[in-house]
Amino acid sequence: MIYPKELEELINFFMKLPSVGAKSAERLALAVMKFSKEDAENFSKSIQKLKKTLKDCIICGHLTSTDICHICSNSYRNHNVICIVEDYKSIFRFEKIGKYNGVYHVLNGLISPIDGINPDDINISSLINRCNNIESENIELIIALKPTLEGEATTMYITKILKDKKIKISRLSYGIPMGAEIDYLDALTLERALADRKEVL
Repeated sequence: MIYPKELEELINFFMKLPSVGAKSAERLALAVMKFSKEDAENFSKSIQKLKKTLKDCIICGHLTSTDICHICSNSYRNHNVICIVEDYKSIFRFEKIGKYNGVYHVLNGLISPIDGINPDDINISSLINRCNNIESENIELIIALKPTLEGEATTMYITKILKDKKIKISRLSYGIPMGAEIDYLDALTLERALADRKEVL
């Protein structure tokens, strides 16, 4: 064993984080070793508090420390426009842009029969209930899922089950990123770019 047992345990925990390999985990663990005793205790308490207090919003599924998240409880937002996302990380990205004034719905996954994930396994039934409980007839769902087979399957399913409810359903336009080389684009991105093309004049 190269490391003391306690240090090796911390390294292994860091390796559980996304995109953190053995070398990065070692650097992070050694950096924690340089923390003061007070910082180390606060770091530990912060993780424990995070796991203890954060939960899913009972309306949209976003992260919150209360029953209803700050977005769903905001009366200035347009509650008739619902952006459907795979997970709460997508909400953070939209909110950083600051251009969207509607609300969200977190699916917590995508339909993937190969992986045994069916519609009942993700947060679709509560989306249907939300749509049924909105009194206004001007409801718009913006589907903001990634352009993969799973994303497409989920989009098709949502569109199918809500098509008779007089709800406007739109989706994000999938085009070519700024500065991208055509030669390096994958087939699905290029196909989407062609399908979502717009008239110049």
